[in-house]
Amino acid sequence: MTINDDDLRRLLDSDLPDATLVLVEGRAEVVAARDLDTDEFRGALQVTTREDLRSRFAGPDVTGPELRWIAATLGSTVDNLGG
Repeated sequence: MTINDDDLRRLLDSDLPDATLVLVEGRAEVVAARDLDTDEFRGALQVTTREDLRSRFAGPDVTGPELRWIAATLGSTVDNLGG
């Protein structure tokens, strides 16, 4: 499963409280942290939170290359975990 920059953009743009990017059943989803304990998302692999993602940026504005680099890094990490 590959994480892409569109997934990260959805996470950043989400209106959900404590937005979290997860992998569930082979797809990337943005969910509220409180939903992680529901039947629908129980057992999902948590990739990153919006706050953690924002902390990776050099400044307040996010560039396309930054998003692609972070997506590639997260995707590699997930692949190494077998996600």
